[in-house]
Amino acid sequence: MFGWWDCCASCCDGVYEEILEEPNTFSLPSPLPQWPKGKDFATGKICLGEIEVVKITTFDKIWSCSPSRGKAKGVTFYKPVDIPDGYFSLGHYCQPSDKQLRGYVLVAKSVSTDTSHIQDSKSDSPPLEKPLNYSLVWSQNSNRTGFGYIWLPNPPIGYKPMGFVATTKPDEPDLDEIRCVRADLTESCEVNDVVFDINSLSLRTNFIQDKISENDELSIACLKNLDSSLNAMPNLEQIHALIKHYGPTLYFHPDESYLPSSVYWFFKNGALLYKLGRDKGLAIDSKGLILPCGGTNDGEFWLDLPDDVDDKDYVSKGDIESAELYVHVKPALGGTFTDIAMWIFCPFNGPATLKVGLWNFTFDKIGQHVGDWEHFTLRLSNFNGELWSVYFSEHSGGEWLDASELEFIEGNKAIVYASKNGHASFPHEGCYLQGSSKLGFGARNDCAKSKYFVDSSVRYRIVAAEYLGDEFVTEPHWLQYMREWGPTVVYDSKSELEKILKHLPFFVRFSVENLIELFPTELYGEEGPTGPKEKDNWLGDERC
Repeated sequence: MFGWWDCCASCCDGVYEEILEEPNTFSLPSPLPQWPKGKDFATGKICLGEIEVVKITTFDKIWSCSPSRGKAKGVTFYKPVDIPDGYFSLGHYCQPSDKQLRGYVLVAKSVSTDTSHIQDSKSDSPPLEKPLNYSLVWSQNSNRTGFGYIWLPNPPIGYKPMGFVATTKPDEPDLDEIRCVRADLTESCEVNDVVFDINSLSLRTNFIQDKISENDELSIACLKNLDSSLNAMPNLEQIHALIKHYGPTLYFHPDESYLPSSVYWFFKNGALLYKLGRDKGLAIDSKGLILPCGGTNDGEFWLDLPDDVDDKDYVSKGDIESAELYVHVKPALGGTFTDIAMWIFCPFNGPATLKVGLWNFTFDKIGQHVGDWEHFTLRLSNFNGELWSVYFSEHSGGEWLDASELEFIEGNKAIVYASKNGHASFPHEGCYLQGSSKLGFGARNDCAKSKYFVDSSVRYRIVAAEYLGDEFVTEPHWLQYMREWGPTVVYDSKSELEKILKHLPFFVRFSVENLIELFPTELYGEEGPTGPKEKDNWLGDERC
């Protein structure tokens, strides 16, 4: 199924030439350990209700094509091999030719199972059926540049195709090549990055359990998990083993002034709870039991630093010795993956530094706020417990990076860099610009190793894993606080920007209004930041 590839993909156009060399296959630096025993986690197979699926990562190359001119990159097509007896392919695989082979497809078989866990399963028709025939949706037929054909399966009534089939011959593929899936066991796929695009024909990546309101133009569907038991998710012992094996080391910049702390330390050292209409803040007990819980962010409450100037300065600097990662574990992509979101708390977010061409300017106040929550997320395969990718939260956005693009420090433990003052997460050392990076204008996010770091494989606390139930993980009281962790701040951005403009050479000067447009809007006014449970990514799959 074109195809389980979630990195940056490319379009292909122009003249194509066959590529003969095979891409390198990526593997993690260290072998996977023997995970603790549980239910179906890391058993190699997952039950989706009436269908059981196995992940296939071994392929035979079918053909490759690459443009002989232009900047478009080539693509390579693969057929899954070593399929276990009784399982059937649902489609072939495609990825950019310049990437290490890192994809997978699912193969499926029908199963009889306890229907108490199956939702909306009422059909007497078999879950899998052969296609009726195929439609040729694209072909490349040239003695000079090679032969390639892409086919769409035509399913029986009541069934959906799950992927395309690629061949090097014009003959229609064998009907036994793949299986189609009964429609009530499928969902619409989310259109993601374009992998292969010729003359407006797009073959797009598919992700299990992603829901969208519109069907893909070529009617490709995705599998739906109807097994509400989520038996393939890790139990508590397995979660601890996964964190200890994969937990990244989080590095802070050597010049960082505003380090993280534990929530307990923040409360214990004088953090105050304010209520609208009340001038004086209330001291917060170490467990945060005084905090109002539940509901939504109504703007009635917020937290702040201590009133005393010296205490305020002391608490704002944080205490890295007490810092720990707060872990939220949840199912992803229909329960075929586990997301381990790791949250870090900093009492204070420092001022922003702007890069304007060759000049750098640190604001006095813009970018500052009390109570900074940042996170990164590990995505692990429930088939075998393998680290698949990591999400790096970067201020108002973020990005997923495949494990092959990570920097590892020890075994399968990656490195995450927290940017100076802002604490956003990045995968490598360097300066990342937030704003108009092509023009060299933006807010600097400087990342580097230092003596300031937190090893999340050791210093962590599991605070939420809803699928396990309250008897296994009890959420701390402070996690239920749905209001602001800092007061609302409105900056006089115009006056600060005018100071910067005076120092710029004439040939790079802008008006204040034009300069503001080049930088992210969150720099110029900051509502009080909210806690983890108020973030959009707390529920559902994490998205860029």
